[in-house]
Amino acid sequence: MATLQDLKNELKKLNAEYAKIKDLPADQRADFGKQLNIKKQQLNAEIAAAEAAAEQEDVAPLDISAPCDINGQLPTFLTADNGSKHPLMTELDRVIAIYQSMGFDIAESVQLDDEFHMFDSLNFAKGHPARDGYDTFRTEEGFIPPAHTSTMQNRVLKANAHKLAEGKAIAVAVPGRVYRNEDVDATHEHTFYQCEGVYVSEDCTLGNMLGILREFFEKYYGQKLNIKTQPGYFPFTEPSLEFLIEKPASLGGKGDGWLEMLGCGMIHPNVLKAAGIDPTNYQGFAWGGGIDRLVMLRYGLTDVRNFESAKLDFLKEFAC
Repeated sequence: MATLQDLKNELKKLNAEYAKIKDLPADQRADFGKQLNIKKQQLNAEIAAAEAAAEQEDVAPLDISAPCDINGQLPTFLTADNGSKHPLMTELDRVIAIYQSMGFDIAESVQLDDEFHMFDSLNFAKGHPARDGYDTFRTEEGFIPPAHTSTMQNRVLKANAHKLAEGKAIAVAVPGRVYRNEDVDATHEHTFYQCEGVYVSEDCTLGNMLGILREFFEKYYGQKLNIKTQPGYFPFTEPSLEFLIEKPASLGGKGDGWLEMLGCGMIHPNVLKAAGIDPTNYQGFAWGGGIDRLVMLRYGLTDVRNFESAKLDFLKEFAC
């Protein structure tokens, strides 16, 4: 009887078969694809059944009242040399290294924040839906686990404002864990990672921002990329944009698809004012995007829940 891992390996092999469809004669493609879909449905059903059976396996209860035999055999533990870095941390290190190579300082985000840094300093209107508890977690004391790394913008701008007086630019990347009151599924998690970018100077432009972002993604994917933007909306940027890259060849792209990677735009004058920076003398841009999405795209993963699941079978695939 095939194990759960055997079934998952078989599904991976089956998914690879879809790439053959384009090379078949036109009159054979439909039938070939139909047969693949039937096999895939059967495999998914078998995997679901195997996972359900694994969850129902009897586990011997632990008698916590039993006396401890200090002379008995000690339990077997994994040695420290069997550990490995979590894939999110590996990828986050790569992201940080790229930004540092481009001259950016690094500031780590906080784990609990307040109303001012989360909303007020970012030009959120008092009645903005994001302030509602349905979108944002809150502690009983009124603190907010940050829903985005933009919560660090005010701190970063204030801490580095002296550079502007010295004729230098503020250039900071901010990685951190964020939290959203989301319904969890294969593409949504309540806990994930983002990386924010903040740049302020006397004369920076959207063109500078697009050049920085293109350089980042080209270094990340190791190839030249076409980029484009489309209109977006964020209270803390004006104008606001969504940044897209042409699907890289490393992800199976053939010049026929686009991927939305992050939100960005010119920092709103009110955000600069809140940090004590005169928007008539300085301007800046900012962006923020998910690290989990980068990892999923890079490795062809389909379920974001695996990152927080502590499933050893999943983590072992990334062990060095």
